[in-house]
Amino acid sequence: MSNLSGANPISSPFILVGIPGMEEMHPWISVPLCCMYIVTILANVSVLFIIRSDRRLHQPMYLLLSMLLLTDLVQSNAAFPRMLLIFWFKLREITFEECLVQMFFIHSFAVMSVSVLLPMAFDRYVAICHPLRYSTILTNSMIAKMGLFVTIRGTLVAVPFPFLVRRLPFCGNHIIQQSYCEHMAVAKLSCGDIRINFVYGLLVSLLVAGLDTICLAGSYTMIIMAVLRLPNREARYKVGNTCSAHVGVILLAYIPALFSLISQRFGASSALSVQILISNIYLIIPPMCNPIVYGIKTKEIRKKVSKLISGNKDFSSYHAVLPTIDCVQVGRIWMESSHIGES
Repeated sequence: MSNLSGANPISSPFILVGIPGMEEMHPWISVPLCCMYIVTILANVSVLFIIRSDRRLHQPMYLLLSMLLLTDLVQSNAAFPRMLLIFWFKLREITFEECLVQMFFIHSFAVMSVSVLLPMAFDRYVAICHPLRYSTILTNSMIAKMGLFVTIRGTLVAVPFPFLVRRLPFCGNHIIQQSYCEHMAVAKLSCGDIRINFVYGLLVSLLVAGLDTICLAGSYTMIIMAVLRLPNREARYKVGNTCSAHVGVILLAYIPALFSLISQRFGASSALSVQILISNIYLIIPPMCNPIVYGIKTKEIRKKVSKLISGNKDFSSYHAVLPTIDCVQVGRIWMESSHIGES
């Protein structure tokens, strides 16, 4: 017991290495990192402002998108500033309490961000498979319950992480081979038994990803079956286009997370710097790309963004008309003009 009390990590700070083996490259790595952080903040805040300011966008799909962007913002702000301080000013020290707080916020909001994808998939399923019942199923009360589910799920899953780390004895090694306080990176510094930490972290990853994948696969299987029953190709294209943004967000969330999970727990033979880069990509890419994907694929958001950028109402209204003209209408106009020229 005396050894454990003497190894109390609260008495001395931890050291965040950043990306081990690439310390000389930190100033150069910080340049794209800072740019991506700025893009993340601007893109998420812009889309949130657009949804907040336009009452026509106060619909289930956009409210759920707001939840996703809010979780991405919190997750990014929990990780990015500390990374930049490490890369720019070599401020690597972090107290044990600050490390636990950062650990909780990063892991909880990472789970929340992935969990929002389930209600968003349910929204697309109802909109396509039960369009006449859409407004009666996805009420404001239902959206609020979905948001509560996402919050409670992320909180309950992440709460054990700080407690599992706090119970561990640390015998002198306080150098975290990471750029943020990731659960297993901190637990591996302990001189005690970390099997519970390893098993719980692996179970959380597999259960969250496994259950979500089953639910997402089930919803999109029914969506695909409904799309295939549509009478013509144009209708199938339009319906498929409404789901493409959500599918892109799912891939952005799961592919980096899968590589991060494999590299951290089973990638002992790979370079540590590669593992750290992959885990950082997991925190960087989805929050930055999610608002961009929805901004490009969603007509209403795209029009509002063009209006904000141009600052010209006439220009924005002109762009608002363009998406309503389909290829058939363009062909008819071209044919009519050619006939007029011939006459």
